[in-house]
Amino acid sequence: MKILANDGISAIGKQLLEEAGFTVVTDKVNQEDLINAINTENYEIVLVRSATTVRKEVIDACPGLKLIGRGGVGMDNIDVAYAREKGKTVINTPASSSQSVAELVMGQLFSISRFLNDSFKNMEHGDFNTLKKNYGKGVELRGKTLGIIGFGRIGQSLASYALGIGMDVIAVDNMACTVNIPVKLGNSQDVSVSISTETDLKSMLGKCDYISIHVPKQADGSAVIGAAEFALMKNGVRLANAARGGVFDEMALLAALNSGKVAACALDVYENEPNPNKELLTHPKIACTPHIGAATMEAQDRIGAELAELIINEFVVK
Repeated sequence: MKILANDGISAIGKQLLEEAGFTVVTDKVNQEDLINAINTENYEIVLVRSATTVRKEVIDACPGLKLIGRGGVGMDNIDVAYAREKGKTVINTPASSSQSVAELVMGQLFSISRFLNDSFKNMEHGDFNTLKKNYGKGVELRGKTLGIIGFGRIGQSLASYALGIGMDVIAVDNMACTVNIPVKLGNSQDVSVSISTETDLKSMLGKCDYISIHVPKQADGSAVIGAAEFALMKNGVRLANAARGGVFDEMALLAALNSGKVAACALDVYENEPNPNKELLTHPKIACTPHIGAATMEAQDRIGAELAELIINEFVVK
């Protein structure tokens, strides 16, 4: 069977698949040429990350396509329900990138607490003493309360890191449950903390010094956090979004930043990727990264290996 890994796959993932008898092609096909390439080259499996979309028109036009795989968590770039209705297998790798995304968010929280993003941009051409004065009112994370919206694998991994540096954690999810969070302390030392999720988002917002969101893009395209939710937050709250563009109302976010309601925000995802609103990218209170939450070598190795295992189990083991 031939596999098109159109957004790439790690060396270990490619090796495992080839050892199992698959042909893996990693040559990039432009979106507009995808249908022709699948049919001409007889690809039966297409693997994507976030750049390539597999919509209804691709599914309808490619009858030989048997499996669509997403290297990552969210599958909003695939028409999943329609593909499955047409008999296609659709897989993703929800566990493989959790740690990498959580570590990025922790880095973002440190950055927006100490003005690292803006000071880095201004050090080359700014006046040293003026910058020192401007950036002299940072805050510490230890002892602060972090609200995590969406308490799946990534949210739980983030909680582990936050607890490890001495933050208090409030978790909100659709379902009320108690989760045992392992906290790795180094030197082979572990502790465990139980967190009971809340289900009332609005009542949580005013309790938090920091808020990080980890939910999928909403089916109707609506924002989870808009002007009404920003109004309920503490003055000076700091935010992070490494989930999906659109879960924050970006115009409402800009208004909250400009009013001082939100002290700073870190964004790894945007509504109009790969062409985000320039006002977000240039705002001095926003720390931006280009959707790199899962972009670590370790995560990509785990994603590739998990994809390979799923495909082998589907077509070889069966």
